[in-house]
Amino acid sequence: MVRTGLREMDAKYPFMAYGTDWLAFGHLVIALFFLGPLRKPDSNQWVIIVGMIACGLVIVTALVCGAIRGIPGWWQLIDCSFGVLGFIPLWICWRAQKELVQITGGTRG
Repeated sequence: MVRTGLREMDAKYPFMAYGTDWLAFGHLVIALFFLGPLRKPDSNQWVIIVGMIACGLVIVTALVCGAIRGIPGWWQLIDCSFGVLGFIPLWICWRAQKELVQITGGTRG
């Protein structure tokens, strides 16, 4: 069913695939924001927090929009797993940032 839709879309409306290029670009731009916490973890805690919020919103979006668009429940759970799996390393980083700030007293180096 999906394969048929993609084939018909590509045959009739090939410009629609252009959106996947922008999706990839968006992911690269988001990744750039995480260079800040790597360089100065004490002053860029907000980046990790925003990332964790975004992971939570992945779950909300997958469930709400998935239901609206009629996406099967099992597929919605797969989509939700991206939010969960993204949250885990961010949470570990957030805890490490908090510990670093406590140890250093929040000094910027």
